[in-house]
Amino acid sequence: MTEEQEMPDESSSAMAIGWRRKAPEGDHHARGIAHELEIELRRRAGAPFANCDTLDMRPLEMGAARPPFVAA
Repeated sequence: MTEEQEMPDESSSAMAIGWRRKAPEGDHHARGIAHELEIELRRRAGAPFANCDTLDMRPLEMGAARPPFVAA
């Protein structure tokens, strides 16, 4: 069992926020550490249910028109 799995959710969340704040200050490992903590929090919460009714399942040809600034 890793350290992240032993910590309560509130502590993991607070640590992830703290590490995210350190990343713009130049700590090169902060983003990765925060990401690991956030992965553990998502694992505990479970995967969200995808509502297939809201997904756009049309063929690509029927999708939204290509913006004029994107070359074909």
